Amino acid sequence: MAEGEKTLNGLELSMKWLESADCGPDVLQYLVEQVPQIYCLGAEPQPQEEELAVTRLLQPLEWFLFGEDPSVGLEKLQQSSTSSQLCGRVFKEGETTYSCRDCAIDPTCVLCMDCFQNSVHKGHRYKMHASSGGGFCDCGDLEAWKTGPCCTRHDPGAAVAMETDGDCILEAGLQERALKLFQVLLRYTVDLLVWEENYELPPELQPSVKEDTYYCVLYNDEHHSYDHVIYTLQRSVYCDQREAQMHTTLIDKEGRRAVKRGTRNACQQAKDLIRSNSEHISLQPLRVEILHSAVMAHQSFALRLGTWFQQIISYSVGFRQVFCQVALEPNPVADQPSLISRLMLHDARLYKGARKIVHELIVCSLLMETEYKRLFAIEFTKHYKQLQKDFISDDHDRSISVIALSVQIFTVPTLARQLIEEGNVVKVFVDTVMEMLSEHLDANNRFHFQGYNSDKFSRIQVIFLDLRYILISKPTVWTSKLRTQFLEGFRSFLGMLSCMQGMEEVKRQFGQHIEVEPEWEAGFSIQIQLRHILSMFQDWCASDEEVLLLAFKECHSALMRCNNQPFHSEAVDSYMCKHILHARPYKVSQEPVSIHLPISRLLAGLYVHLCRTGAIKRLHEYVHLECSDFTYFAEHPLRCVVLAAQVSAEMWRRNGLSLVSQVYYYQDVKCRDEMFDKDIIMLQIAASKMDPNHFVMLILQRFELFDIFNGSCSTKDQELLKQWNRLTEEMLHLLIIIIGERYVPGISEVTKEDVTMREVIHLLCIEPMAHSSLVKGLPENESHETGLESVISKVSTFKKPGVSGHGLYEVKKECLQEFNPFFYHYSKSQHSKAEDAQKKRKNQEGSDKALPPPVPPPFSPPFSSIVRLLNCDVLINVLRRVLQRVAEDWATQWTEAMVQRALHLIGQGLVEEKTQLEASSEEEVAFDFSLKARGSGSEHMKSLFQFLSKLKALPALEAQKDMIQWTLQMFETIKCLREKSSPPTSMSVDHTKPEESVQDKEKAERKRKAEAAKLHRQKIMAQMSAMQKNFIETHKMLYENMPESGGQGEPSASIESCAMELGESRVAVGPQRGVTLAEREVLTCILCQEEQEVQADAPAMVLTACVQRSAVLTQCRGKALPNSETFDPLFMHPDLAVGTHTGSCGHVMHATCWQKYFEAVQNTTRNRLHADLIIDLENGEYLCPLCKSLCNTVIPLIPLEPLALNYENAELVGQLLTLPRWIQIILARVNGLKAQGTEASGEMDSQLCGEGQADFRSILSFGVQAPTRYSDSIAEMLVVCATTVHRVGLKVAPNELDPRVPIMSWNTCAFTIQAIENMLTEEEKPLFGSLQNRQLAGLKAVVQFSAAQRLKCSQAVIQRHFLGMLAALLPIKDVEGTPSILEVDCFHLLVGLVLAIPALYQEETVKLQPSAISSAYNHLHLLQLVTMAHVLQILLSSQDTPGVVGGAEGEQSRLAAELYRTVSQYTEGLTADMPGWCVAERVRRGIAPFLRCSALFFSCLTGVPPPEELSSTAVSTDGQMEALCSYLALPSNLFQLFHDHRETVSPLLQRWCENPTVTKALKGELPVIRYPRKQNRLIDLPEDYSALLNQACHFQCPRSSDDERKHPTLCLFCGAMLCSQSLCCQEQLDGAEVGACTAHAATCGAGVGMFLRIRECEVVLMASKTRGSTHPAPYLDDYGETDPQLGRGNPLHLSPERYRKLHQLWQQHCIMEEIARSLEVVNVMFAFDWQLL
Repeated sequence: MAEGEKTLNGLELSMKWLESADCGPDVLQYLVEQVPQIYCLGAEPQPQEEELAVTRLLQPLEWFLFGEDPSVGLEKLQQSSTSSQLCGRVFKEGETTYSCRDCAIDPTCVLCMDCFQNSVHKGHRYKMHASSGGGFCDCGDLEAWKTGPCCTRHDPGAAVAMETDGDCILEAGLQERALKLFQVLLRYTVDLLVWEENYELPPELQPSVKEDTYYCVLYNDEHHSYDHVIYTLQRSVYCDQREAQMHTTLIDKEGRRAVKRGTRNACQQAKDLIRSNSEHISLQPLRVEILHSAVMAHQSFALRLGTWFQQIISYSVGFRQVFCQVALEPNPVADQPSLISRLMLHDARLYKGARKIVHELIVCSLLMETEYKRLFAIEFTKHYKQLQKDFISDDHDRSISVIALSVQIFTVPTLARQLIEEGNVVKVFVDTVMEMLSEHLDANNRFHFQGYNSDKFSRIQVIFLDLRYILISKPTVWTSKLRTQFLEGFRSFLGMLSCMQGMEEVKRQFGQHIEVEPEWEAGFSIQIQLRHILSMFQDWCASDEEVLLLAFKECHSALMRCNNQPFHSEAVDSYMCKHILHARPYKVSQEPVSIHLPISRLLAGLYVHLCRTGAIKRLHEYVHLECSDFTYFAEHPLRCVVLAAQVSAEMWRRNGLSLVSQVYYYQDVKCRDEMFDKDIIMLQIAASKMDPNHFVMLILQRFELFDIFNGSCSTKDQELLKQWNRLTEEMLHLLIIIIGERYVPGISEVTKEDVTMREVIHLLCIEPMAHSSLVKGLPENESHETGLESVISKVSTFKKPGVSGHGLYEVKKECLQEFNPFFYHYSKSQHSKAEDAQKKRKNQEGSDKALPPPVPPPFSPPFSSIVRLLNCDVLINVLRRVLQRVAEDWATQWTEAMVQRALHLIGQGLVEEKTQLEASSEEEVAFDFSLKARGSGSEHMKSLFQFLSKLKALPALEAQKDMIQWTLQMFETIKCLREKSSPPTSMSVDHTKPEESVQDKEKAERKRKAEAAKLHRQKIMAQMSAMQKNFIETHKMLYENMPESGGQGEPSASIESCAMELGESRVAVGPQRGVTLAEREVLTCILCQEEQEVQADAPAMVLTACVQRSAVLTQCRGKALPNSETFDPLFMHPDLAVGTHTGSCGHVMHATCWQKYFEAVQNTTRNRLHADLIIDLENGEYLCPLCKSLCNTVIPLIPLEPLALNYENAELVGQLLTLPRWIQIILARVNGLKAQGTEASGEMDSQLCGEGQADFRSILSFGVQAPTRYSDSIAEMLVVCATTVHRVGLKVAPNELDPRVPIMSWNTCAFTIQAIENMLTEEEKPLFGSLQNRQLAGLKAVVQFSAAQRLKCSQAVIQRHFLGMLAALLPIKDVEGTPSILEVDCFHLLVGLVLAIPALYQEETVKLQPSAISSAYNHLHLLQLVTMAHVLQILLSSQDTPGVVGGAEGEQSRLAAELYRTVSQYTEGLTADMPGWCVAERVRRGIAPFLRCSALFFSCLTGVPPPEELSSTAVSTDGQMEALCSYLALPSNLFQLFHDHRETVSPLLQRWCENPTVTKALKGELPVIRYPRKQNRLIDLPEDYSALLNQACHFQCPRSSDDERKHPTLCLFCGAMLCSQSLCCQEQLDGAEVGACTAHAATCGAGVGMFLRIRECEVVLMASKTRGSTHPAPYLDDYGETDPQLGRGNPLHLSPERYRKLHQLWQQHCIMEEIARSLEVVNVMFAFDWQLL
């Protein structure tokens, strides 16, 4: 009924509003009454607020809007309208976005996960990235994509939907109502969001009664940290930690939060306290306001209306258009902006939550309609300067500022062009930047950034992003208006560049070092931002000839206006080689110089475009250029290159690091294309226009080498000579670059692809590289593309990665001819690496080591005259001077590097001449380098060629010998070409004969030596082989003679008689047990390097070990674990929920050495930063001194006792000690021990033995011996190890007297063997012989330690444990709480029984232990009993019918069927009648792991070598089964056991089966473990990583409903998806707050975890609450590389090899070790709170 009233209420209200002529005031009046009754009624937002707002406020508004029941109206609307073609999904922070590299217009065009999965782009070259929030999906936007603009969900299917898009007009009445309502509500929303009066409301919203209720509201800022705010709140509003934490989280999320409600005075007090408390911590106080409750209430509802608007707009395109119309309609008040502009202009003063809603509203309305988007863009541009000013003074991130929407507007090509034409947006941007940076201009109108504010500066640079967006797509059609406006914008851009031209000049320091490093980063950060903008401006200009010529003219005049670093002296004449240079002197080493020359470089770029497009022919119509102009153009770039050379020559050391850094960036890949490269181009332009002699002279002058090469300057100052040599090298290198670097479109006829190919070849000539390294080494364009993919396959071959590392590209052999050792983009180190690599390669190939200059592409016509430099007199003179210094050995005036460069230049001249001669006849070739080289100075025997010939014989130039030889050969080749003679066969042969004969001799000599070495090796091998045989023979004799000396304990004769059997017997259990291979174990301590034999009475030797809890074998992951204080671990449940694993790295130490080392580690590590992250000192952890593996204990090494059996005696005993008799005797001994102290014991003993011979009625009758005595240090180490196993395994405090200590030792022995067996099975390796030495040594040590454990405990305790375990198999009185046969792991039981049974032999007065024969029978009968119990387990647990049909009927099947029948008589619910072959097959499969574990156990316990069949994988499963059974002295048909001991076993079977737990399990009331147990594997991961991202995208945190960014994290053990690093999912663990992953790892992996953080694309390994490390995810891109944090964003695919490696890491219990290793490698400065993950 209440519902009906409410509806009626809404209906009545809407009718009333509909009837009034102007409903605005009525609606507002209703809001004035209702809003304060719903919102802000308590200190906290009330839960019923939302419900009341919907029913009392929003429903009446919707009734009014639709004019009827909203649900009916909505249904009608949806039938008539179509859905929008645009997706428009707004991205949350961290959400994965996709961009298609093949189809996107630019990299900002992205798709959301769902659209991408349903689009054609999924099969293209795409990139994945995490969104910073705020952008939206471009699916359906035709201007964003070249192809495939729509996914299948947004595809209109036909052009119909496109037509209906424009005419989704609402019916007239609905449209009118929508217009009225939207006008009222949007104005209400805007008024309240921009309202700044805290105590009063706007006049039309004034309430009739004003209450004295206020809120103290705290706002978010980016200056104060979480902890600051929590601290302040606790002291100001007196809340507890948790409440303060909640307030702070919400303030950060929403942007503001009411922290106190009360009277105005109370709120004022709180405000003052908050401000004063926050000022203590930070210079700025927190922003805190007092708001009247009515203001708060209306603002809260205004925000709610924002989300309501989004909902209404989503119903229909018509509503969206009405909303846009209202938002953009001009304000009726003159000079007042529209509603949306008011919101934008107030954006920086809005709090975070309000901003988000406003931005989302703009996105889902104005940006979804093409026409309104255009109008909004015009508004946005109109207010652009003001918005940027607000952003700069704001302290919030750009992602939550309205200016972040610029990317949605300026990247649309049609809009961009329109904004340039109509709003001259380029000028707007540049003017905005200039206004912001005006404070940094100096008196010369150049920027000077000393003492700038880095935060403000980085905010100003955001404008450059917008400039990039607007230029991102070049116009295809130019209108005259676009030309005019673009050039206007270009002019203002040049104005900004002229403020950069020559900025931050430097002057060389003399005498003393600079005191304060000058600021340089700001200038370079602008340069990096402008890098793409500069190239985009050039591309725009080049797309229209008219614009290009006008732009060049503008740029030229701008350069002529620049007055940076002017000359201070008049021109003078300089003479060299009869040439005169008339130029003004300028010394870079003495006068100011700047590295920033953007206008000169832009001019060079435009000039190259003129040459490329052919517009250079018309240049004279626009600009008249003289030769002197080119000299001026080159002046500043040349100074810059000289500065870099002088810095390299260490002439500027006193100027500090800032200059070194500038020169580094000047030539670095991030900046070089618009800095260094353009300077080279400008020098090439000058070289093409100037007289070549003058040009070289100018270079010599600027390098300050003119006088040196003129011979008019000398010095003995070594430092100065070093500088001159270095400068000469740099100067020659510059000439090599100017002449040889032609790979620029426009300078020669090459394409961009050719340029990239050459770059890649030169990078790969350094070394084979990964794709990511190549990408880093190549310059990116504005779309972040390098062009690598299109060329990589042409120049290189790909080598796939292995299990670690990454895929590498190797350069193809045929591309090596393009290698240029003086490639201009090589750094010094790259140059030497590349040169070494290529020489090494040539050496391996046996060819000469010369690295001649490659044949370059010919210059394009405007640059063709550059080659004249090579044969100009001045350069030939320079080269002659260099070679003269070497030939005449002026020791301090030349370096090998100088000679190398000179030879390269000569090589360039010769290659050029040869190319020209081959292309045309000699008469046409004016290029005569070789003639000048031979002729100039030849009259004095001082020609270039003659000096070169002398160099050949110089020992100092041995490394350059091949290059000199190549050069001389080239001279001969060219001579022959000029003389028109045939190719120089005779000449060259004659010339190189001595060389060749020398080479032949060398080869012959090498061959002879190799043969001699081979013979010598063979001789040594033969000698060694003979010695080995000899040794074996001798050893054989010794071995045969050994028994003669008499064995210990047993008579030697018996051994002699059984010598044959002894050698053959491969049985580890029972009377046929073979001989232990006892070899003396002499080991070396890794700490003191001393050797010692392992002996029982010697000081202890120990093995490093790590004990850890493990859930690797668990059959019920996540099982709740019992209370460790009260838990009795005597029986291990077959689900193996948590075991204790002991592993070792196999390194041995003396116990005393280890103790000293451990104490030293404890003392030193305490002082190390974050050392507790690597090792936990409290828990006894340390790193192995040798291999740095993580360890937490040591295992004492205990020697194997070589117990020889007397086979005759054993056989006699065997006749008496059958299984029933053995059971009788054991039970008698057990009861005797229980009843000790009472007189009845003797009688009871005899009664139980019945008729048996009195001599053999006691267990002791079958042979006892004295126990082995161990030295004190071994005993001490036994305790150390056992205590650790007990402490770690049960998670309790150390207590060596706890009766559970021996049980835990046996359990760790059993579990470790099971883990190893499981690993070997999984890897399909043989049981024996495939373990690494460290694993085998560790396993043997664990078994022997567990066996010796009983000697350190009270025998009564051991006897009690034995009794308890035996009670699971045999009926023993007074033992309670024994589990059923289905609740016991048989292998743990076997190990416990075998290792505890010797305790039965202890008497009060004497210490005894069973003899070899007693032990043999004990082992045999225990194994038989436990095996039978396990067979029963298998039968009871396997309920499913077999998969295979039919099987051989034989003895085994008959006995199996008989056993099955027997068992089914004793049980209810067992499947009736099952064929015998089926039972046999089940048992064979189910029992294999148990038998394999038992074989490993007895092999380590007794040392008897196993049969060879168990060391090979070639043997069939049946063969292996037989070998196992024979090794364990079991019948190969296990059912024979039951048959042979029917009388004894039947009552036991009955007892085992009648346990109530068994009955319940068979009825299905209890879970049963099936055998063989399932092998745990890491979960299956999808092949394509985007499927995982999709999963993460749809992940909903189970505990929070907000849409904040989550970190979905996948457990690789069980597949659970967790919400990590989030407060919402924290849990309590051991009294501390931990994150979801840590809590999950505690139950799922016994504290160990392996998680995949999906959005970060990395695996996290966890080993405890405080320790973890990251590991690359097992996903690789097509280039064989991992991609942590999705930094590169390439498509990723699962690498099975890497995933297998992670699996092995887990299975082999190496996760803790891996974490310790990675933390040791990574120097942790700031600890990460792993427990909060």
